[in-house]
Order: sequence, then C-alpha cells, then structure tokens
Amino acid sequence: MEIVIKLSQFLLSLSLLIVLHELGHFIPAKLFKTRVEKFYLFFDVKFSLVKKKIGETVYGIGWLPLGGYVKIAGMIDESMDKEQMALPPQPWEFRSKPAWQRLIIMLGGVTVNFILAIIIYIGMAYVYGNTYISNSELKDGIWVASPIGEKIGFKTGDKIIAVDGKKVEKFDDVQYNVNFAKTATIERNGAVQEIKLPVDLLSKIMKEERSYLKLRVPFTVANISEDSPNTNTLKKGDIILSIDSKKMKYADEILAFNEANAGKTFDAVVFRDEKEQPVKVTVGKDGKLGVMQGGLKPENLEKLGYYKISRETFSLAESFPAGIQRSKDELGRYFTQLKAIVNPDTGAYKGVGGFYAIFNVFPSVWSWEYFWTITAFLSIMLGVMNLLPIPALDGGHVMFLLFEIITRKKPSEKFLERAQVVGFFILIALVLFANGNDIYKAIVK
Repeated sequence: MEIVIKLSQFLLSLSLLIVLHELGHFIPAKLFKTRVEKFYLFFDVKFSLVKKKIGETVYGIGWLPLGGYVKIAGMIDESMDKEQMALPPQPWEFRSKPAWQRLIIMLGGVTVNFILAIIIYIGMAYVYGNTYISNSELKDGIWVASPIGEKIGFKTGDKIIAVDGKKVEKFDDVQYNVNFAKTATIERNGAVQEIKLPVDLLSKIMKEERSYLKLRVPFTVANISEDSPNTNTLKKGDIILSIDSKKMKYADEILAFNEANAGKTFDAVVFRDEKEQPVKVTVGKDGKLGVMQGGLKPENLEKLGYYKISRETFSLAESFPAGIQRSKDELGRYFTQLKAIVNPDTGAYKGVGGFYAIFNVFPSVWSWEYFWTITAFLSIMLGVMNLLPIPALDGGHVMFLLFEIITRKKPSEKFLERAQVVGFFILIALVLFANGNDIYKAIVK
C-alpha cells in the first residue's frame, strides 16, 4: 500500500508538471496562430494509451512516463520531421513566425514552471503558514549522529552560531547550509571556534545516506522488534527519561549509555500515558534496546518542554510576498546544488538521481503539504533544467533564437537539425547517468 501511495503522488506530480509545462508552449503557439499537431502527456513511442484529435491537434497519453511534448508544425525538435521541413514554409508554421514570437513560444514552458512554483508557495503560506524551530532554541546544541560529523570536527552539544560567517535563523537551514559551506562557527563549552569544512563533504554524506547533524530529541520508542529483550517492558510511544537513576534528556545520551553497558539490565523511568512509570530495560549484547527510536512530532517536543515551535501565519495579502520570497529562496538553493554538482571536487555528482530518486522523495503516507512542497521544488528544477543551453531543450532553442535576434542571421535548418541530434545524445547521456546512479546505489546497498 505504501508503494501505491508513493507512486500515486509521483505520477500525479509528474503529470501536473508536464501538462502545465507543455501548455506554456501550446497557448502562445495558438495565440500566434501556429499549428500544434500533437499535445502529449508522456511519450507515445510506437503507440498511445489514449488519443483523440480535436481540430488540428491530436491530444493523447503515451505509455512511457519520461516526460511529454507538444509537436509544433515547422519546428525542428525531437520529432525530427524532415519530410515536413523539406517542404516550403507555410504561414501557420513555427519557422515562418517572427523570432520574437518563436522566443515567447519557447520560453512559455519554463515561465509556467516558475509561475506554478510561486502560486504553490503562495497557497502554502496561506493554508499552512510557516512552522520551524529557531536555531537559538538549541540550548544544548546539536546531535552529531554519524562518524562523518565527528571526523569533520563537530561534537554533540556544539552550538552552530554561523555558517560561512552568516547567522542562520532556522535549524533546518543550518542543516542544509552546512552541507554547501566552507566554514562553520561553533560554540563549544563556552568557547567560540571555527571548523573548516571539507570540499567533498557532500560526497562523504551521501555514502551514509543520512543526516549527520540532528536536533537533540528524547528517546522515543517508535517500534519494537520481535527479538527485542524489551518486548514485555517497553511500549510504542514510550519516552525514556532515565536509566539506572541517571536522568537522560536526549536520545544520544541513552544510545551512548547502551553502547557502554551491553548485556545488562537496569531500572528505568519512561513517560507513558501522560505520566512517569518505572520499568526494567535490558541492553542487548549488541549494545541496543532492540527498538526503533523516533517518531515524536514537533508539537510534542514543545509540549514536553524541549523546544519552542515558531509559527508564522499569513493573511491572503501577506501570503503573496511570503510565497514569492520562498520561491526566491528555493531557486537559490537549487542553483547552489547545481554549482556543487558541476564542481567535481565536491563529489556531489555522485548523488544525482533519476526517476527512482524523485519517486523516493515522496512520503509513504499521503500528505498534501509534502506533495505540494515537492511539486513546487520539482517545478523550479524542471524550469531551470529546461533553460540549460543544450540543443533539444528549451534553453537550446532560446540560445539560437537570441543569436538570431542579436545578429539578425538565422541559423540554417541543416545546422539546427545537427544541433538537435547532438543535444539529443547529450540528454540521453545525462538521463543514463542519473538513472544509472539510482541503479548503482540499489546494487551496492
């Protein structure tokens, strides 16, 4: 059932983005009286799942969910319709239109992508507001949850004051910004010091595939394994407050205690059913309790007195600037990621994923908030990627059109056809690389 939910969200998001992107080309083409021969969701290699001709356009759904397209008459695109291009230009063809009209048609798709992201973020600001934990709330510092963080120089209890010399208000932003930074300023035992971050930090993080800087939270029992030594003593939802008369506020303290006391049984106190209860806990020979830790919601962290949750609400009028600002922030984040990917020293290219990686971003339970958050970011990603100056992408067409407008010389159709072929092979290589990364990760796990 979880796979069905993830797949449903993935396909719904992908379909929405593709249809709206192609509408961005379709509408200006129609406005400029340019014939659109096909409008397809997904690719119809050899056959279509559904198709219907309305007027001069065939609308359909292909069987290969790798994208979609509109086939505009008289345009050199992925269809490579050489027969049509060999005929004399017709007034309703793309190639017969002024360069500025062709430019608007080509920019329509990415324009819709960026506008869609802004609209989603405006709607989310109005409906959900903004909830976060301020970095200043981490009175006892961060939890360094992996050896990578310790090798870099972080320690559990450090307070991250600034990243690349800039203070960060939200803890979520601290977690993200550190991954792309050169330095982090911390406070440890009252002393301020600077940690120089390795250029290949992203590559190191991706090997473990988990966050190494976390919020310090109480040890909450999320699930109990069948072979756990505590199946009869601990219950799902228990929060362990102390072991062996030692108060332990955070999960990292309990995990460290367990590792040092493998195979022993202790008196403990848990918070269960809104009250404290004494129990016995046994640490297995592997230094673990045999339970899955986590699952405590942010509002419960506030209720238990760990952190104050900051909440921002927006009126309809206020949601517009809030949504636009978030769009700018997310666009900036994506450019930061791209910058890291094209720099081989960072090793970030190893984390580039294909359709399976995108599929895995969606949660296994249906959440409209997560759905729209992911869809908005994917829309930004699609817009930026399509603007890359690669022939066969919108950005490639735009590049040649700008050349034509500036020089007043139109590239020959033969040149454009060859460029289209080169661009197609570049795209295939990128798709194979991204999806090959997914396959490689699945094999080496």
